Amino acid sequence: MFERLGRTVFRRRWWVIGLAGAFFVFGGVWGTQVFGALTTSGFDDPGSESSRALERAEEALGRTGNDLVVLYRSPDRTVDDPAYERAVTETLDALPDDVVTRTITYWGTNNSPALVSHDRRSTYAVLTLAGEEGERVDALKEIEDELAAPGLQTQLGGITAVSRDIGERVAADIARAEMLSIPVLLVLLVFVFGGVAAASLPLMIGGLAILGAFTALRVLSYLTDVSVFSVNLVTILGLGLAIDYGLFMVSRFREEIARGRDVEEAVARTMATAGHTVAVSGVTVAVSLAGLLIFPMTFLRSMGFGGLAAVLVAMVSALTVLPAVLGVLGRRVDALAVPWPRRRPADPAGEVESGFWYRLAHSIMRRPIIYAVGVLAVLLLAGSPFLRVEFGGVDPRVLPEGTESRVVSEVSDREFVQNSQLPIEAIVTSPDQGGLDRYVAAVAGVDGVTAAAVTAQAGEVARVTVNYDGDPIAGQARDLVSRVRDVAAPAGGEVLVGGFTAELADQLHTTASLLPWMALIIVGATFILLFFAFGSVVLPIKAIVMNVLSLGASFGALVLIFQDGHLSGLLDFTPTGTLEATQPILVLAIVFGLSTDYEVFLMSRIREAYDRTGDNTTAVAIGLQRSGRIITSAAVLILVVIGLFSVSGITFIKLIGVAMLIAVLVDATIVRALLVPATMRLLGNANWWAPAPLRRFYTRHGLHEPEDPSLTVSDLRPAPAQAQPN
Repeated sequence: MFERLGRTVFRRRWWVIGLAGAFFVFGGVWGTQVFGALTTSGFDDPGSESSRALERAEEALGRTGNDLVVLYRSPDRTVDDPAYERAVTETLDALPDDVVTRTITYWGTNNSPALVSHDRRSTYAVLTLAGEEGERVDALKEIEDELAAPGLQTQLGGITAVSRDIGERVAADIARAEMLSIPVLLVLLVFVFGGVAAASLPLMIGGLAILGAFTALRVLSYLTDVSVFSVNLVTILGLGLAIDYGLFMVSRFREEIARGRDVEEAVARTMATAGHTVAVSGVTVAVSLAGLLIFPMTFLRSMGFGGLAAVLVAMVSALTVLPAVLGVLGRRVDALAVPWPRRRPADPAGEVESGFWYRLAHSIMRRPIIYAVGVLAVLLLAGSPFLRVEFGGVDPRVLPEGTESRVVSEVSDREFVQNSQLPIEAIVTSPDQGGLDRYVAAVAGVDGVTAAAVTAQAGEVARVTVNYDGDPIAGQARDLVSRVRDVAAPAGGEVLVGGFTAELADQLHTTASLLPWMALIIVGATFILLFFAFGSVVLPIKAIVMNVLSLGASFGALVLIFQDGHLSGLLDFTPTGTLEATQPILVLAIVFGLSTDYEVFLMSRIREAYDRTGDNTTAVAIGLQRSGRIITSAAVLILVVIGLFSVSGITFIKLIGVAMLIAVLVDATIVRALLVPATMRLLGNANWWAPAPLRRFYTRHGLHEPEDPSLTVSDLRPAPAQAQPN
């Protein structure tokens, strides 16, 4: 199938290249406009009790969101000074009514103590802005210069300001990462390939993948909310997988050219071997990311859609555009060679099979138990900190220190009534006032509640604001939400408990309930796809176990770094004592897919050698020799991409980057280079075992290509070590 596709693409290569060019232009012009249609929210479950509480409150009481918090401070005057009051109220009264729909101030609430600082020199006003989230950010830009009160220091915070700051930071981080990563990647690719022409091909596929994913996200934005953070994932996966696929395809093409094939035949055989591997890898990575789509949170669904788009466009480009360009370049793929020496591709005599990776594999397989036990011990120890993980949520501390909206939040918590901006809110429906009063009294008596009062009422529906001390993302606050929810509703009425902490508690509950299903989808689909690729039921199980070990090491590091705060100074972030709950799920999907990607690359070469030699030990050594350098090079290159994103100013984007960096590093080194050869030596020919019915099924329907009759077993056998340099 892939060989036929390769010949078809070769014969229509100029059409393929022309269509790809048109798509590139369209994506660059139209797709990149997606940045104006993205949201920074989306961490909550829209079907949860807290979301229903918000909907009920807006229906009955009108929208009263704390969109913008304007902090006013004076070095020498207090809020009791009439000039202070006049400066603030006149400034706010002048704001356009069609932009600001509600304003709450200290003086307009009968001197509410929650709105004045302990030293009485600071106060904040709470503004509700018109429109949806994107429109509220635009509204902030419109009125921002009008919020400064004469004689007072003015700073802006609140949900809309935080969203604006996060969005601007994400865009700046992506621009900086791309500006720094592309030149570095090009230099490294030139070093790996030894020539500019070959090195540029993975970047070409990466550009198509990124712009294709941006285009898909923009289309999706017309149908549903799309998270701004999905563009980070699109860039990482688009570049990373394009590098992987480009390395594998171009390296195989050069091998086929070195065997003396003409260009069409080299393209066809490259597609039959490396193209087959890329297709299996792409589908497997896509399935891993598709597991995110079962979650109702916009953040995870957007990551799933964006990642799927990047993977599929990268895969399709590698299977169409790349062979078309290789068909045009032919032997000129080595054009613009650099002067430094580079390793030659494999030739027909199989001379390269006595290289470093071949010798390493045999060294490991002579002592498989020692290597297997040692590596397993290291990985299990590295993953052990995850056993004490504490999950939390997103707050302004994800922004860099000194960011204005974060400063406002920190001042509010430090100098005002704690959590006055993030209370627990119970939306109570009660047929009589007495029932409402009894409910408020019962809530006020709940352990941990410092105050409870009705803050809005319309007919039978009332908002009861519940104040408390402590961190709103901590476990104690979530436990308090549960206790408030346990308070009986008024007779004949209903209570829906919402607010920031309740949203977090609901998000964690939804995540925990759906995570096993996601794992089942990923593991089941990976098993099936790897069986179709290699005809074994043992190899998929081994691959899944290896992926889990890589993930465990990465998750253990996340606890040490982001929960406990180790390296927080070096990485420049503020630890909160928790991990935001959706991030490990996202890392699971990405890393599981990337780990399987490397597994497919390695196993495809081992399977190819095993089919021709029938010797498991020799096949493992040959497969590692022929893929080890490619996998290592791919890992180094993708680490450059991930590493630059791990210095993002947004903490949870940094977390994703660091987690991927550690997982890829572990997977491409000690797992693929040490643990895989050791376990395959211990399992022997059992690696390739499948029950007889499944063997027959694989023979008829498996994803394998017909053998190349021009190659013989001797083409894969190792030459004497002295005949070939490493």
